[in-house]
Amino acid sequence: MRSRVTMVLAVLAVLLGAGLLVPTAYAKLAGDGSGLGGIGGGTAEQVPAPTPTAPPPPTLAAGPVSVNFKGEFFGWALMDRQTGKISGSKNMASTSSTESMLKAWIVSDYLRQLGDKEPSASLKKDASLAIRDSNDDAANRVYKAAGGSYKVPGGGQPGPVVKRAISICGLTDTKRGNVPSYEGWWSFTRMSPRDAVRLGDCIADGKAAGPKWTKWVLNEMAQVRGSVKVQQARSGGGKWGIVDGLPAEIKAQGPVAIKNGWTALNYDGNWHVSCLAVTDKWSLAVMLRYPQGSKLEYGAKVCASVATQLVTPQPGAALKVPQQPVGKL
Repeated sequence: MRSRVTMVLAVLAVLLGAGLLVPTAYAKLAGDGSGLGGIGGGTAEQVPAPTPTAPPPPTLAAGPVSVNFKGEFFGWALMDRQTGKISGSKNMASTSSTESMLKAWIVSDYLRQLGDKEPSASLKKDASLAIRDSNDDAANRVYKAAGGSYKVPGGGQPGPVVKRAISICGLTDTKRGNVPSYEGWWSFTRMSPRDAVRLGDCIADGKAAGPKWTKWVLNEMAQVRGSVKVQQARSGGGKWGIVDGLPAEIKAQGPVAIKNGWTALNYDGNWHVSCLAVTDKWSLAVMLRYPQGSKLEYGAKVCASVATQLVTPQPGAALKVPQQPVGKL
């Protein structure tokens, strides 16, 4: 009898002890949320919210361009100066006259030949006026000092100043002007948009003006002045076109070197407009021929429109939010 009572008491003690242990162990397991996945009172793992990433700073990059252009010639080209790749319109190898756009090369060619020497004070001033104010008389004096001549070279070839542009800058489409009344004039040099961006790259990378003068030339190109409405017979405002199509975010990245060329020519009744701009990242050229009745402002707006359409990403692009990972429960 006593042995049976003792056995019953022992069984009860075991059962009571198990009842105390199981809730305690369960509570430990449920409390850390790792063993039971939150079942039975566990808390969900807190996953931090993803941080939005800002888009890269805007630049100019290859892309579609649509312009409702009414005229004889419209072509453009863009060089990525990091890769050397050129993109542009289907006719970017076709040519039009450079007009005063070529003055940036004329000045560079003259200064490169000086090496470490300083030009005379008058010629240095002429070089500055040729770029900043697109002054024809100043450019002609620099052109002559660089070895240029208005005598028509034999064989229909470009003169020595333009020949050097072709060889030094690797131009493939550039030719002497083919208008009989203006043969030998540097302003009638025929250049393609893709050669124009090569010229811009050549000036910016130092081959055109050499190590001593490259920074000076680029600074002068960044200081071009005068609006499209400020024009004189042999000089005029040239700060318009591509630079007007660039957002503030690109201009804030560093100076934009520009040189435009523009002339209303009676022999064909057209405006001839050439726009060039170059930075450390890209070189862009737009070349146009269109009826004089459309005014210079029309060409300036076309050049600006091409630049605006190539801005990538567009200003004001929304911040990208990374996809949030699924958290554990």
